[in-house]
Amino acid sequence: MTYDPLSEQLLLDWFVALDAPYGFRAELIEGELVLTPPPDGSHEHCLSEIARQMYTRSRTGMACSGNKGLVLAAAESCPRDHMIPDGTLAPAALRPFRGAGPWMPCAGIAMVTDVTGAAPETDRRTRPRCYARGGIPFYLLVDREASSITLFSDADRGGYRERCTRPLGRSLPLPAPFAFDLDTAGFL
Repeated sequence: MTYDPLSEQLLLDWFVALDAPYGFRAELIEGELVLTPPPDGSHEHCLSEIARQMYTRSRTGMACSGNKGLVLAAAESCPRDHMIPDGTLAPAALRPFRGAGPWMPCAGIAMVTDVTGAAPETDRRTRPRCYARGGIPFYLLVDREASSITLFSDADRGGYRERCTRPLGRSLPLPAPFAFDLDTAGFL
């Protein structure tokens, strides 16, 4: 495929102006439009548990945003990714979301988190690759089908070099800036 900057810009302009159906999330992931339906209650329960522990247990005070649009580096021959993780965490002292537009850069983001939903393979394979390419230090994935939680770390342009997986119900150690063991018993 030949790189065409005009086509890329047209696609990005069209995407940013897209009015997704009510409740759906529209993302541009490695050149493909992805529409995600509204999540179920179990999905939101897991996110609530993560946010609660981040606010109360993290060594560094964290700001948390649900469904924040992020602009990430592009894959080869693709426009820049426009992704919306279930949760975006950054040190609160940075005031990362204040004044940010609908699509913000990843600078200062410490972690993004997702809970598997309609497309679990995208969450397991594509999203880690994209988030790592964007320079996000950590990706936390709650995999409801596998009944596990995985922390991806040590990002480079090809993906995350490290991963730590625990079954749901067991604690998952989170490194600095969080520096606490995430209790997953409440996720079950």
